[in-house]
Amino acid sequence: MGCTNGLVNVQGKQPLFSFGVISDVQYADIPSGQSFLGVPRYYRHSLLVLQRAVQKWNNLQKLKFVVNFGDIVDGFCPKDQSLNAVEKIVDEFKNFKGPTYHMIGNHCLYNLPRKKLLPLLNIPSFEGRAYYDFCPTPTYRFVVLDGYDISAIGWPSDHPNTLEALKFLKKKNPNLDKNSPIGLVGLERRFLMFNGAVGKEQMKWLDCVLEDATRLKQKVVVCCHLPLDPGTSSPEALLWNYDEVMVVIHKYNCVKVCISGHDHKGGHSIDSHWIHHHVLEAALECPPGSDAFGYMDVYDDRLTLSGTDRMESIDMIFKP
Repeated sequence: MGCTNGLVNVQGKQPLFSFGVISDVQYADIPSGQSFLGVPRYYRHSLLVLQRAVQKWNNLQKLKFVVNFGDIVDGFCPKDQSLNAVEKIVDEFKNFKGPTYHMIGNHCLYNLPRKKLLPLLNIPSFEGRAYYDFCPTPTYRFVVLDGYDISAIGWPSDHPNTLEALKFLKKKNPNLDKNSPIGLVGLERRFLMFNGAVGKEQMKWLDCVLEDATRLKQKVVVCCHLPLDPGTSSPEALLWNYDEVMVVIHKYNCVKVCISGHDHKGGHSIDSHWIHHHVLEAALECPPGSDAFGYMDVYDDRLTLSGTDRMESIDMIFKP
């Protein structure tokens, strides 16, 4: 196992709780390849990364849960193997001695439709939507967003959310290939088919959840496969309506950190309201023998990420 870029407990304090993190495993039983940009991808090795992560998380004997930030199986996985591949990765997560909270990514939806995927990931679902929240302690709430709520992938072809997404892409992206950013400038480059948006109902739900968290004096960690801040990712990886989501989040002071995957190189930023935005490095792009996973220690005034190998460690201190 790669060495851990460990950070000692803050001033000797014990964390309120700790949890494991990993993103973009994108397993497939196919030879290694590369992205469209030529970045190497190790489809079989990512399974070993996850296995080492679970072993490490269990050995720590202090993690309350694990959060998987989406894309557990790659889009290049042969479709006749999709179900078995998803089940295989889910079973690896089940080896962790505690609950795992999943969220969906685009590669998940390339493999299975929502109606099959969500039960496998044990995601609480109403009419196919995949957003939910949970409170590991009375003082903290985690909000998991469905970044593919409005999307051209995952829903039936005649579903209103699919039709809304296709209409949106036709308006925003003039290319025949809607996954191509050619001709799009700056932040417009996010208007690609492999991204998506938070819908109106989910936005109302988010507003209500944050209002409730404020009333209960809870600190909130927002989790979404797609990044929510341009400072932490390339434009091509952003949620279509990240700006609208952040308007809701910025109405309140309870959100302290937003964590994402999707942009495999990772990244970090602090926005105008002192909210930390952190993108996790992808397990998929670990060469054999290397790793990308970690765990977070949660305190009253910060989240401390201890990353393993290719996953950077960082101390995310909240604004006083």
